[in-house]
Amino acid sequence: QVEVVESGGGSVQAGGSLRLSCTPSRILYCDYDTYWYREAPGKDREFVSRIDSDGLTRFSDSVKDRFSISQDAAKNTFYLYMNNLTPADTATYFCQIDAQKSGCSSALRGIYWGQGTHVTVFS
Repeated sequence: QVEVVESGGGSVQAGGSLRLSCTPSRILYCDYDTYWYREAPGKDREFVSRIDSDGLTRFSDSVKDRFSISQDAAKNTFYLYMNNLTPADTATYFCQIDAQKSGCSSALRGIYWGQGTHVTVFS
């Protein structure tokens, strides 16, 4: 089993920046993808960004020119850098580890979600 811990949320003025962190509780020793989703009050959870095991990244249209994602393998941690934030970015941000690839051991294979970290952007 893998626990996922997010951190870095907080309150920031519009135009500001935050860095969110996502740390799996263990090293999986296999290729997996890491996703960021967000859920605003009264809205469905939506995709924000992804980084795969090859370092390829993808972003939603609403954040692609403002957010970036990276991995620090030495710290087993993934980061979501959020710049030029707007009130529309206010949400709880969730990290997902998708370890369903066949290279992952059967004991660890699965999808894991963190508890979320809240971001509030005020104007």
